[in-house]
Amino acid sequence: MRLLLAEDDIELSQRLKKYLVKQGYAVDVADNGVDAEFQGREIPYDCIILDLGLPQRSGLDVLANWRHRQIKTPVLILTARDSWQEKVEGLQRGADDYVTKPFHEEELLARLQALIRRTTQTVGTRLEMHGWSLDEETQVLSKGDQQWELTATEFRLLRYFMLHPGRILSKSRLTEHVYEQDADKDSNVIEVYVNRLRRKMGNDIITTKRGQGYVFGELK
Repeated sequence: MRLLLAEDDIELSQRLKKYLVKQGYAVDVADNGVDAEFQGREIPYDCIILDLGLPQRSGLDVLANWRHRQIKTPVLILTARDSWQEKVEGLQRGADDYVTKPFHEEELLARLQALIRRTTQTVGTRLEMHGWSLDEETQVLSKGDQQWELTATEFRLLRYFMLHPGRILSKSRLTEHVYEQDADKDSNVIEVYVNRLRRKMGNDIITTKRGQGYVFGELK
């Protein structure tokens, strides 16, 4: 899952990015409203964390412009504790939830996960299909009594597959949602990680659709 973190406080943004990457997310950062609006418009993020006090263009204006363009990416806004007006206006302009500063990272993560679950219509932090279970908190794959630890990329790829079962997912789409902006986005590497998952889960769990991409969970 790929996130945009729009925050101009460098120390906070670095700390949050480090924390979210550890939780298995690919995170791009924007430190001003102009860049944030462009990235949120051009890149298909799974969720956006948006500080309302951005320089160059306010977070409220950025949010309003996204929604005007029919960009429906879930947005979690960051606001000052005593600014209830910002919370109300942010929600009115299309935000999905908010966290007030200062905040605990665990609270932000919980709200972020809730937004993603709501969007993908999943429940809880454990994804399950055909007897397989992926724990989003421990990043461990299991089936019965067996468990497999996954690399960061394996986890991000498998989580995206399990959140979109039965859909044809192209290599380019998977690349967009698994890697950060500055990563080396060679779509051929996706094939390598798909094969790694197949070695753990069996060849039938991920089907190749020639010229189109992959489908997860379409067992014959």
